[in-house]
Amino acid sequence: MDKNRITQLPVVFLLAMLSCFLWGSATPSIKIGYEMFGIASSDTVSIILFAGIRFFLAGMLVILFQSLMAGTFIKPEKGSFPSIFKLSLAQTMVQYFCFYVGLAHTTGVTGTIISGTSGFFSIILASLLFKYEKLTTPKIIGCIMGLLGVVVMNVSFSGGASFHFALNGEGFVLLSAISLAVSGILSKKYSKRFSVVMLSGYQFILGGFVMIIVGLLLGGRISLPHNISAYILLLYMGLISAVAYSVWGILLKYNPVSRVTIFNFLTPLFGVLLSAIFLGEVDQALQLNKLLALLLVCAGIYVVNRKYEK
Repeated sequence: MDKNRITQLPVVFLLAMLSCFLWGSATPSIKIGYEMFGIASSDTVSIILFAGIRFFLAGMLVILFQSLMAGTFIKPEKGSFPSIFKLSLAQTMVQYFCFYVGLAHTTGVTGTIISGTSGFFSIILASLLFKYEKLTTPKIIGCIMGLLGVVVMNVSFSGGASFHFALNGEGFVLLSAISLAVSGILSKKYSKRFSVVMLSGYQFILGGFVMIIVGLLLGGRISLPHNISAYILLLYMGLISAVAYSVWGILLKYNPVSRVTIFNFLTPLFGVLLSAIFLGEVDQALQLNKLLALLLVCAGIYVVNRKYEK
């Protein structure tokens, strides 16, 4: 790939926007998938099975795509399995178990906004626990704004102010965001020794396979629709991770991290918009506290990633 072309601002913007659009579309896609494959929000084991199928497919697509690009089949590198397992545990098994279960018990708009806080947890972990970078004032401000957004989003002003935060709903989505932050730190650590693409693809395959086995053993079942659109949706859900992670990895390879990650604010923006359109949650999206929460989260991400120049 032409390095000079991939570093041009219009190209960076379009590719970053594509990745964020795909990630943002995951929320409504998952909730629509529950309906198409006959999965009840209370059927946790079937949710695990459904998630496993998606991520196993995503991993296969990542390896297939990158193998075609490289002209040779990408195999796990020697000594990489412990890293693949730990990354898969954080990024796929724990993160998406919490996200899928939590999303089944909350709205798409709420789930999207909460999941957008993962960047703030990444900063806290990278600064205070792993000592990868300094915790600067803009980062502190951004973290406060993001967490404040989560609080504001769950406050209802109808019939008097009240706070809503269910552990099996918003709580699980929040745990998913924390797990995603941990996986980002692990990915940064392991990428110094192994290929990011190889790690990403095989951790998806391993995580998806484990979730499928667990789901089946615990009695999870999904209906097989006769409508081809359900299988197209499943393929699209696999492509979300396969394409978004591949494109994002290419951008990070040829551009400074801060230049790319500043576009992260587009993910919750797209997520709320697409949830409003496809899930009929327009009223949810247009509530004052949801709009204010979205602004706080997006502004916080911008403040954290903003590059200060003299």
